[in-house]
Amino acid sequence: MSLWVIDKQAMAPFVAKLMDDYRVVGPLAKGSQFAFDEVEDPADLRLDYNTSILPPKKYFQPPEERLMTFRRNGGTTVQPIVEAEPTVILGIHTCDLHAMRVLDEAFTQGYPDAHYTRRRRQAMVVSVECLEPCMEHSFCKSMGTLTADDGYDLHLTDLGAAYAVDVGSDEGKALLERFAEARPAAEADMQQLNKVLGAKWPRFPYKLETEVDELPALMSQSYESPVWEELAEICLACGQCTIVCPTCFCFDVYDEVDLSLQDGERRRRWDSCQLDLFATVAGGENFRESQAARLRHRFMRKGRYLRKKYDALGCVGCGRCARSCPVDISPVNVFNELHQVRA
Repeated sequence: MSLWVIDKQAMAPFVAKLMDDYRVVGPLAKGSQFAFDEVEDPADLRLDYNTSILPPKKYFQPPEERLMTFRRNGGTTVQPIVEAEPTVILGIHTCDLHAMRVLDEAFTQGYPDAHYTRRRRQAMVVSVECLEPCMEHSFCKSMGTLTADDGYDLHLTDLGAAYAVDVGSDEGKALLERFAEARPAAEADMQQLNKVLGAKWPRFPYKLETEVDELPALMSQSYESPVWEELAEICLACGQCTIVCPTCFCFDVYDEVDLSLQDGERRRRWDSCQLDLFATVAGGENFRESQAARLRHRFMRKGRYLRKKYDALGCVGCGRCARSCPVDISPVNVFNELHQVRA
């Protein structure tokens, strides 16, 4: 929509003013790592972070949440619970922006999820351009998520002494006008922005041995590949890969009832297709009983199923799963091995 500039010394006052009207969350240092958390002091905000432990999806789909309460008092009284508050999420990387697009499709198609959509409507997204690879496991360039043209209200690019601010929505423009000391970008700012963006691309290597658009066909042709059994030999079925994934959205719904059996609440929490009970149905049947089948399902979702359903790949190349895996299963290595076996 338009391009503005905020001097870095004006960022802390900008965040402080936002905190007066919104819950503000962003990347904060947690020991040697970073996590999205509520900002209490603007000086603690780390827009220069590499990657976060959990993706920012937790503010739209919390790890655990209440869906409703119920009471039996001669009849049954049900009270839906939708907990949401106006929030500004600062510092989202472009790979996570692409992941949010997948979640938006998943939670709004068919029967829209009231809990997700309420939080999404009340959230403002301020993203940041990645100028260096987050870590050795990242492969966002291969997945086409190294940059984004939309999905944000404001988008920041580090110019050195200032941030270039791309306005992506009317709501973002209102944030900028109301809370920030910003100025329209001048010709010198545009030249610096082009220089910074031009210099970033050589820093990110391509890691896939196949084109990203060929992944759905590769996965289809690899359904019976021996690679799945080989991976199953080392996989611990811990589910860590799905917990840190920005596009995984599976959940388990359960009820908690008090000792009187009169009051209770329905809750949901993140679940993982890698756990052995995930595909267990009535009668004790499990339609993905083997670990090889569960691993194959996960990679099929990342490389084929979600592309077919939502026209977006389920992997954005963030590298969190590879970093978190205790036995070093990496999607780059898996996709490349499948490509080599097919060739």
